[in-house]
Amino acid sequence: MDISQFLTWDYVMHFLSWDHLLTFVTIANILGLIGGIFYVASVSMKTIIPLRVAAIASTFFFLGYGLFTPALPTIFLYAMLLPLNIYRLHQIRQLIEKVRVAAGGDLSMDWLEPFTTRRGFRKGAELFHKGDLAGEMFLIVKGKYLVKELGIELLPGHIIGELGLLTPDNRRTASVVCIQAGHCLSITYDKVRELYFENPEFGFHFLQLTSQRLLQNVARLEAQLAARPPAPQGA
Repeated sequence: MDISQFLTWDYVMHFLSWDHLLTFVTIANILGLIGGIFYVASVSMKTIIPLRVAAIASTFFFLGYGLFTPALPTIFLYAMLLPLNIYRLHQIRQLIEKVRVAAGGDLSMDWLEPFTTRRGFRKGAELFHKGDLAGEMFLIVKGKYLVKELGIELLPGHIIGELGLLTPDNRRTASVVCIQAGHCLSITYDKVRELYFENPEFGFHFLQLTSQRLLQNVARLEAQLAARPPAPQGA
């Protein structure tokens, strides 16, 4: 067949004619087109929740495309991706909700447990020393711990060492020692940063959590200063 016939004006007009274009309007092609639009949207997004929502929509429409084509590899691929994307979206929404509850309540960080490592401490063991380079924070699960500089006992449910993440040189702001054997859950700052940058809402609530801790420390110091007897006035 002479390829020059494809370059004729009549052929171009036929290709662009309404009747010919309508042959492409099938359910499979429409679903595939919508899926492609959502896919482009998902890779253009910078935040994780809208990205996951767009990815779920894209996967759903591509799965429909595969069913109407039909194309077994397409069906298999997107049938696997759809529940995976839904599960990941559920995970991040659960995480954000637990952080929100923690930020507005008792500062519990139980939501971090899936990302932590268990570490045991004997009585007298020092978790870290003031001025040490900090690389992790802890959630107390069992035992008692003393903040030496402030004389404060920390019990299960308390956070230890989160402020080191926010200091300019990542140094410990106080020393903590175990006064009753127990164990903690530790999470590295690298993992916290990863969670922080995955979602801006997570980052906001984490900052709210640490800010509340700082305000509690300031209020405690103010109360201690107020309880001291006034210094004698000079003559």
